Amino acid sequence: MLTIPNLLTFLRILLIPIIVGVFYAPIAHANLIACALFGLAALTDWLDGYLARKLNQTTAFGAFLDPVADKITVAVALTLLVEVHAVWWLTLPAIVIIGREIVISALREWMAEAGQRANVAVSYIGKIKTTAQMIAIALLLAFLPDHKYMWTGLILLYIAALLTLWSMFVYLQAAWLSISENNKAEGE
Repeated sequence: MLTIPNLLTFLRILLIPIIVGVFYAPIAHANLIACALFGLAALTDWLDGYLARKLNQTTAFGAFLDPVADKITVAVALTLLVEVHAVWWLTLPAIVIIGREIVISALREWMAEAGQRANVAVSYIGKIKTTAQMIAIALLLAFLPDHKYMWTGLILLYIAALLTLWSMFVYLQAAWLSISENNKAEGE
């Protein structure tokens, strides 16, 4: 259970309150420091998966904890951004992203109980979405409202939100097909 990938996931979880504390701290460049810490958390997200496969250290606990850490990190960062920007055009993609994560988490749990978890496994679209989302959040943390580069982060956040909806549709479609096939097989 105490593998290198799992330790990196724990580090990501420990960084969450530190990111929040630094973001609100009355220090110079607090947003840039929070951005750097968020970037470190995003890097550990990639690194723990890579090392788990490379070192053959995949565990059931890591498979559970890694997505939880990712979702909490993203949700907390988006909540900080919604609060500091306080505009509907940033709140909307944040709601889409957080809402989708809740729906897909529930769907994965439900499909796992039905023995169909493989039908809602992480897809390539999800990986692209995560990359766009992490870069967007980092940029929005670094460049607060009214900064000219903030718009790059916002555009990427909308791209991530669109990919979020697309990947959710793909997951729901796979789940629907699986459920339909199960119902058909039970009816025979």
